[in-house]
Amino acid sequence: MLEGHTIVLGVTGSIAAYKSAELVRLLVKKGATVKVLMTPEARQFITSLTLATLSRQPVYTEIASEDEWHNHVMLGREADLLLIAPATAHTLAKMASGLCDNLLLATYLSACCPVMVAPAMDEDMWWHPATREQVDKLLSHGVDVLDVAHGDLASGLQGWGRMLEPQQIVEAIEARWVQPGHQLKGKKVLVTAGPTREPIDPVRYISNHSSGKMGFALARLFAWMGAEVHLIAGPTPVPPPRHPHIQLTRIETAAELQHACEMFFPQMDITVMAAAVADYRPQHAATQKIKKLDDHLQLQLEKTTDILAELGKRKQAHQWLVGFALESQHDASLALEKLQRKNLDMIVLNSLDDPGAGFAGDSNKISIFDRLGHEIHFPLKHKHAVAHDIIQALLDLMHAT
Repeated sequence: MLEGHTIVLGVTGSIAAYKSAELVRLLVKKGATVKVLMTPEARQFITSLTLATLSRQPVYTEIASEDEWHNHVMLGREADLLLIAPATAHTLAKMASGLCDNLLLATYLSACCPVMVAPAMDEDMWWHPATREQVDKLLSHGVDVLDVAHGDLASGLQGWGRMLEPQQIVEAIEARWVQPGHQLKGKKVLVTAGPTREPIDPVRYISNHSSGKMGFALARLFAWMGAEVHLIAGPTPVPPPRHPHIQLTRIETAAELQHACEMFFPQMDITVMAAAVADYRPQHAATQKIKKLDDHLQLQLEKTTDILAELGKRKQAHQWLVGFALESQHDASLALEKLQRKNLDMIVLNSLDDPGAGFAGDSNKISIFDRLGHEIHFPLKHKHAVAHDIIQALLDLMHAT
């Protein structure tokens, strides 16, 4: 599977660096040429001799050593994949900020290949807002950030932040880098994400707490898998992903979203409607700011168009349509009813009652139902992992029909 590919492996200063030895062994066993870069801090946890022996390649630790200059530009250009595992919070922050004070960071900034990172840190560090911001920034730069595992941590605690096991990382490389590029190459995919805003007056609006993170994770993974993605996004607090295969259209209102969907939908092979569209909008939006004069203000609301149902009516035999259902209770009957009524191929159900799921956060807990009667339930996961589960379920459905 990896035969003939060159993988540059960056190892940073984490206790999880001991896993990099097994990771190198597995990658070499798969047929990859592995070139290892180590940060100065990484050498406190594992020796370069160990990694050089396993990779059968010299290990690079400094931009210059004795009379030799190591060409970080060529390392970044020759690689088919730059994999950083483990990736510490320190290294992630430097990558997101464009800092360049070691050979690994210089290679990252010079890389012309896909970049994948496997974070490793304590749970409080992983969930800290600063780390979340850096991860989101890296994702917007097109970096594929793998999920972290739950388990024993170096602090002695248990929680999220543990680096994935080497075998899981190899499987992620094969599933998200090698295999998928052939599975969805040439496919056109439409993804909607984020909220809509329905104006009350020039300064006020009706909206919801959707962050767009779920839709963005889906768009990013579809693009990573070789599809040509058109992303329609509402006003989100986090930046949308950047990728050569992602074309972005920004919208504000449900009417604008409907217009964009109607324009792009006929050309699409797959459409995933992850946006949280307002069900109602003010019947009349004031042209001037409404003054606070009375004790009460009454707004007349009217229904917005059910865009997903309209697309279901127009869906052709070769097209695949996926919807989302966010309910206050994890009610399968509601999801199944929407699946049938809106002529969907698959629907993703998540509940506001599940801790850690729903709007705004980085995790989600979903159930998937499809038109063949399959029902799959998943535990709480990071939204990047959830995106993988959704796309894999869709691929399985496509192959089954």
